[in-house]
Amino acid sequence: MVYVHVPFCRSFCTYCDFFSERACPTEAYVRGIIAEAQARKAEIAATAAVNTLYFGGGTPSVLPPDVLGRIADACGGRSYDEWTVEVNPDDITPEYAHGLREIGVNRVSMGVQSLDDGMLRWMNRRHDSEGARRAFRLLREAGFDNISLDIIFGVSGMSEQMLEATVRELLEWRPEHISAYQLSIEEGSTLGRMVREGRYIELPDEECEAQYRLICRLLSAAGYEHYEISNWALPGRRAVHNSAYWTRSPYVGLGPGAHSLGIYPSGEEEKVPCREIRSWNSEELNGWTSTSEVLTEEEIREERIMLGLRTSEGIPGYGRIPEDRWFVADDIISSII
Repeated sequence: MVYVHVPFCRSFCTYCDFFSERACPTEAYVRGIIAEAQARKAEIAATAAVNTLYFGGGTPSVLPPDVLGRIADACGGRSYDEWTVEVNPDDITPEYAHGLREIGVNRVSMGVQSLDDGMLRWMNRRHDSEGARRAFRLLREAGFDNISLDIIFGVSGMSEQMLEATVRELLEWRPEHISAYQLSIEEGSTLGRMVREGRYIELPDEECEAQYRLICRLLSAAGYEHYEISNWALPGRRAVHNSAYWTRSPYVGLGPGAHSLGIYPSGEEEKVPCREIRSWNSEELNGWTSTSEVLTEEEIREERIMLGLRTSEGIPGYGRIPEDRWFVADDIISSII
């Protein structure tokens, strides 16, 4: 189970505070990822029980398919039960879509966010609604039968009618997977600055909840399984890679901004859960450093509770959590802690 962070974007979204560089990918970055993957072969092999590869960002679709293939080769090959690449609709051409298929990518996650052009301009997205429609069609024509689409809700200026129109059209497309994320105010983002300057007022919690419930109703009626608080899938189409995060399966994160979770030896016999965190040397664009932390038993327990509460499977030992209880999780937590 491997995650590769591609920290490059051609433009920055209004709401985004993820680490990224407004620059073209460099050969130094690619060589660095490949060298890191080769140096961590043993760790990668130890996570092979979950046979997935995920390119996240940033915007991985700024990398040509042949470069993605080179990185995959360094991670152990191109045969994965699930190989996902996040893409921006604006990057999808017939050649690019077919190129992804040819190297072995079998799942695409595309950020649509909204099908309202005014909202997309406010978000500073590179694509418009017609671009999203075209990109989805091209991915289907290239043979992709496992496509995930992202949308955002809880935005001031996004009415329930606007959101409903987006969701209903996406349901007509019938993607295998849909993720819906509530807008959050990140301090380092353009939106964070707008809030501090009084140029943006957050949507009230009650309206955010109403929008979330609307999404839940529409997707449930259309046959999508609500298996994680922000994720819905057609039967048998859950995200294998992300689902493994929520069960705390070991994984290897490569590249700047990536995290890893593994079991590492602390002595001759004892092994301890350890999380590794990486950071990017942005001035020279030629490498990154890493730090690590050993998780205590209490931290592991708290993490299991937090992750379990996100999923329909619930907390290990406590059973499934009905969807209507996800809105009142405090009483569930208090009964466990």
